[in-house]
Amino acid sequence: MLKRKKHERPQRLSAGDMTLMQMLWQRGAVSLSEAHRAMCELQGDVGYTTVQTRLDRLVAKQAVRKSAERPARYDAVLKPEEVSRPMMSLLLERVSGAVPLVAHLVNDPSVSAADLKEMRRLIQEAEKNQARK
Repeated sequence: MLKRKKHERPQRLSAGDMTLMQMLWQRGAVSLSEAHRAMCELQGDVGYTTVQTRLDRLVAKQAVRKSAERPARYDAVLKPEEVSRPMMSLLLERVSGAVPLVAHLVNDPSVSAADLKEMRRLIQEAEKNQARK
């Protein structure tokens, strides 16, 4: 299996890929049948071969590792932050910077008080880091 170089950006992952990755991050290594059951729990009736194809594509993207044992087990290679960082950078580009994104987040009713508190902490930490530069 090819090793991803540190400076290589991971390929973009689709919404379906992300659902599978999140399932793998939560459950750890799973067989194809376990992945299929988990995806059916998350998304309703999903075809077995659909899950197999998506997992094989994630293996090809080097986001998931497939074991040699039988039945094969699939495990996430990429960490959540390795996937989210490039996606967030792309989002920032598309919404014309951080301010519109933060404005949306702080006004979104689904954002909890705990989330807002954590955002405040992160902003204060970033301000301290900026002052040191």
